[in-house]
Amino acid sequence: MRRALGLALALLPACSGSGEVSVPVSAQGPAGAATDATGDADVGGASSDAVFCADRPVPLRPPPGTDAAPSAPARDAARPAPVDGGVDVAVSIDGPPPSLRDAAPLPPTPDAAAPPPAPLVVAVISDLNGGYGDPTYEAPVHTAVQRIIDVHPDLVLCAGDMVAGQQGGLDYRAMWRGFHAAVSDPLAAAGIPLAVSPGNHDASGYGGFEGERRIYADEWSARRPAVDFTDDADYPFRYAFTVGQALFVALDDTLVGPMGAAGHDWVDARLSDRADLPVKVVFGHVPIRPFTQGREQEILDDGVLEDLLVAQDVTVFISGHHHGYFPGRHAGLRQVGMPCLGSGSRRLVGTNTVSPRGLVFFRIEAGGITELEGYTGGDMTTRIERSSLPASVGVLTRDDL
Repeated sequence: MRRALGLALALLPACSGSGEVSVPVSAQGPAGAATDATGDADVGGASSDAVFCADRPVPLRPPPGTDAAPSAPARDAARPAPVDGGVDVAVSIDGPPPSLRDAAPLPPTPDAAAPPPAPLVVAVISDLNGGYGDPTYEAPVHTAVQRIIDVHPDLVLCAGDMVAGQQGGLDYRAMWRGFHAAVSDPLAAAGIPLAVSPGNHDASGYGGFEGERRIYADEWSARRPAVDFTDDADYPFRYAFTVGQALFVALDDTLVGPMGAAGHDWVDARLSDRADLPVKVVFGHVPIRPFTQGREQEILDDGVLEDLLVAQDVTVFISGHHHGYFPGRHAGLRQVGMPCLGSGSRRLVGTNTVSPRGLVFFRIEAGGITELEGYTGGDMTTRIERSSLPASVGVLTRDDL
């Protein structure tokens, strides 16, 4: 297992300031409009091996360097006379008695208690795109990728919006080549698996974007992460897999509004498949509850899903789309809103501060998530302190309160 992350220790320095970073939004959209692919476009738009020796026969011959065994006459002379009426029975000492020689071997000693599973470190990225059709990526994306390679986690999750699509007339293949060059290929070269979920700008589920979804499927069919799939029938849209002691479920949630009975049934089945695992992580693009201003209505607003995840003991639900970092909790479910790495950072609900661009690392250990932190800054090592975040965002309460 790769080295432990130690997120709160020397590996990733503590915040040197308030952790708040203002990010200007200036990418040009179509027809020169001051927008980016996500800033103004509505999603609704188009062992220790113990040795057991008890069954090792005790030596019945003299050890080396001692006198040889007595002759047969000497043995006879040394033998006590039989008791009256008794029977003189001679037992050879040239080997173990038949009762020992022929006995079944003793059962092996049970192994010592197995050591606990090694810690699992996971990085999460989201919303990396820029302006519509742009195949290039800004500095924070490249910095985040290098930071991930330096930390070398066991897995990277992406909560969608990798390219800047959801519009006609764009060169989607060029955009995906740009993403792979900036993100997928460096992670693959470092031997770090990347598991993605689609965003509305990658593979929108609304009518008219079927072509984008076909390209998305084609781009990821040959880039399957090296994980143990429990359901890959709909990969790379929705699927489930395990890594160590954790189950991961990727959602295809690019639409606004509840996912419906069929979607709920699928999620419930995937979680039930590995109900034995202590950690369950569900990730997708659109959040259940709002995190940022201007996107309050662009949510799943799915109480049934929320209750289902709680009933299935889901450890955390991670989402993108809102471009604002907040580790929260609602209705018994931990819900983390991801910061963006591309353009279009937003203000959290009820605040006036633009959420910084960044990424998230979390650590799975002892049957749970022991650390979950957001990082930002020029080298992506500045921790976004919880004390710099509001106590609540909408109906979500900060997860440390």
